Amino acid sequence: MKKKVDAVIIGAGPAGMAAAVSLRENGIKNILLVDREPVAGGILQQCIHNGFGVHHFKEELTGPEYAERYIDQINKNKIDLWLDSCVIDIEKNQDDTKTVVVLSKERGINYINTKAVVLAMGCRERNRGNINIPGSRPAGIMTAGTAQKLVNIYGYLPGKEVVILGSGDIGLIMARRMTWEGANVKAVIELQSYPGGLNRNIVQCLNDFDIPLYLSHTISNISGNDRIEEVEVSPLDENFEAIKSKSFNLKCDTLLLSVGLIPENELSIKIGVKLDPVTRGAYVDKNLMTIVPGIFSCGNVLQVHDLVDFVSEEAKICGASVAKYINNKLEKSKEIPLQKRNLVRYVLPSKVEIGKPALLSLRPMHPAKNMTLTVKTNSSVELFKRKYKNIFPSIMLRINIDVVPEDTEFVEIKFEKE
Repeated sequence: MKKKVDAVIIGAGPAGMAAAVSLRENGIKNILLVDREPVAGGILQQCIHNGFGVHHFKEELTGPEYAERYIDQINKNKIDLWLDSCVIDIEKNQDDTKTVVVLSKERGINYINTKAVVLAMGCRERNRGNINIPGSRPAGIMTAGTAQKLVNIYGYLPGKEVVILGSGDIGLIMARRMTWEGANVKAVIELQSYPGGLNRNIVQCLNDFDIPLYLSHTISNISGNDRIEEVEVSPLDENFEAIKSKSFNLKCDTLLLSVGLIPENELSIKIGVKLDPVTRGAYVDKNLMTIVPGIFSCGNVLQVHDLVDFVSEEAKICGASVAKYINNKLEKSKEIPLQKRNLVRYVLPSKVEIGKPALLSLRPMHPAKNMTLTVKTNSSVELFKRKYKNIFPSIMLRINIDVVPEDTEFVEIKFEKE
């Protein structure tokens, strides 16, 4: 089947739905929203804990409740939503349009001609194959997200004696969830010298349940035949090498991995989108457009966010930019590079527009105390300055900088010790 639309949005999670609603609010009616899952909402549907929506909806919601708010808006605006449908290719056409190839059990193979594409595929968890833990290959080893789906969606408890590797937020949340369901969570093991998740999750999910957190440790071996029986835990030296002489063993029947997220950018690479080696998301301009004209990116496929509220906010900006592109009203003004300096791990977007203010997202390389974040032009014009008592890689900073002067060649962003 062939179909023609103004915009195709790949992914009906929080980013894709927010982008679709934003497009409709900005006057674009012929929109196709595609998702491979049987229901919209993405990962939110299995996140039954609260804490979502405080910034965006000004109230505390569970994941499914947050998703429902946007699903209602999708239905209210009569946005075309294809579920159980997988995008398998994106092709460039000579007239600058794109052809999106969608495979659907209900509709077969579909060729969708579109003016613009929004990449909103989200991210996936790193698994054992990505981190190369030595040892045998028994059952009982899975990502924290898989365990979350088993418990929250299917009502199945995957184990009773649990060890968690990695202190990302989903791992911390599953430590609490497994405890609530009657499992004994032996420990959370973290490679870094600092936790990977938000401080509130450290307190609410570990401290409140007396679950030990071993920082600067790793799992150096896995033992078990049919099912995992034991893990070897080793402290790390300054070179991240295991100190075997100080290792200890923990008996367990389940190992959950919460060791980071990878943006789902296989389609992006296929069409020629350039990726940032740090975020593993696309390089984008201030309109969230990639280096491929007409291809935009937002949400966790662009950068892994701490809060879904910020995903929605970013996607709303993206939708407004896509609407301008479709109507040939996207400004082609001069952009200059952002140069990251001391302690800044990454900053998005990678360029800012001359004569305009900008919203920037960034993360520090490691925790630090009493730091000042400054943003200056090459001629030392100060665009932003703020003091922080503490900075953490787990907490994304979002800042608004002043209008960039006309004679600016580049903008520098860095942390400095007070």
